[in-house]
Amino acid sequence: MPRFLIHWATVAASLWVATEVVPGIRVRSFVVLAIAAMVLGLINACIRPLLVVLTLPITLLTLGLFYLVVNGLSFGLAAWLVPGFTVAGLGAAMLGAIVVSVLSWVIGLFTGARDEER
Repeated sequence: MPRFLIHWATVAASLWVATEVVPGIRVRSFVVLAIAAMVLGLINACIRPLLVVLTLPITLLTLGLFYLVVNGLSFGLAAWLVPGFTVAGLGAAMLGAIVVSVLSWVIGLFTGARDEER
């Protein structure tokens, strides 16, 4: 359970940074930020793997670049599902997904959450 909370806080912090850095991403309040982080984690765990498998031929043809679109679609889906979390378009969603994933990875390196999995 503590590892889950650390990961949730990491995604929430990364999402907050994305709202500050990427134009077109807005979160109305801290509660919405926490809910959006939870929904984004659920989408990344449940729906994104299905999208990755379904779009594998396109991803292979584009040498992996279409994976950025899949991440953006997942990010946009989270924004669509959570009232108060808005994304201006696919470009902002793709850039926001990149920011959240990179920052989550970096924060995960410093918190040691990856070491607990082994």
